[in-house]
Amino acid sequence: MGEADFRVILGVIGADCHAVGNKIIKSVLEPLGINVVNLGVMVSQDEFIDAAIETGADAILVSSIYGHGEIDCAGFRGRCIERGLPDILLYVGGNLVIGKVDFSDVENLFKTMGFDRVFPPSVDLHVVAALLKTDILQREGRRQEIIDYSDVRRAG
Repeated sequence: MGEADFRVILGVIGADCHAVGNKIIKSVLEPLGINVVNLGVMVSQDEFIDAAIETGADAILVSSIYGHGEIDCAGFRGRCIERGLPDILLYVGGNLVIGKVDFSDVENLFKTMGFDRVFPPSVDLHVVAALLKTDILQREGRRQEIIDYSDVRRAG
């Protein structure tokens, strides 16, 4: 598997219209060998899934900044299963809930909802890229020697 073989779908879920973060995410991930299809803002669960099916994506990256991620992401894993993507990686990040909630509680909530990784708004995107490549390779049962772990801190 070459570096260019990593494919992900990125978007801002629900009624959230914050677009800048996704542009930043794409600008960091693509030079690191991850092909990013950015669906933009106000993306429904089915739009994410349709794009993943159409492109043969390895992962779906869901962003939410306006605090309603818990509502917008409810049932997402189940919908992926229904649509034939039971094993697709699901990442979510941003300001996912309203109010001051300890991130470990937010992470546990979203992992219970079926997300593989959960990130706060302040995450280092280089860490996300390394984790994403590792998770994709592990899902595919491939070796991981191409990834440099020397600068990766624990996240999500």
